[in-house]
Amino acid sequence: MKLNELPKNPAGGRSVKRVGRGIGSGHGKTSCRGQKGQSARSGGYHKVGFEGGQMPLQRRLPKRGFKNAFRKVYAVVNVQDLDLFEAGSHVGLDELKANGLVGRERDGIKLLAQGELSKPLTIQVDRASAAAIAKVRAAGGEVIVKSVALAQSTTAE
Repeated sequence: MKLNELPKNPAGGRSVKRVGRGIGSGHGKTSCRGQKGQSARSGGYHKVGFEGGQMPLQRRLPKRGFKNAFRKVYAVVNVQDLDLFEAGSHVGLDELKANGLVGRERDGIKLLAQGELSKPLTIQVDRASAAAIAKVRAAGGEVIVKSVALAQSTTAE
């Protein structure tokens, strides 16, 4: 038996503090809220970060940096990960997902050059590094880059 398999002890644990049940309980009359003031009232409390009217910390600190709203995030696949496919097969998004190499697509798939490839494969991705394309071609394969193909076809027209 492991610690995470032990059953809960019904008598264990701390019981809930019952307040407002008379003077004899020690938590009666004001129900542990003190006398008067905002925290003694029902529904009365302040929002997160409130510092009693003082300028809150998150507003005192300067704004820094820049967040690009148009940033692209690619799912990364390395050349060494592609060795599990059969020689001569076509590898696209569906095949990568089926083999667990890509979780979610994000803004596309990018092929990077880490590791070696020993089989010729036809790989269709959205982006690829120059070194990754060179490694795939050295193994006798081909890389089809979607975004480059789209850009070339629109400029040719």
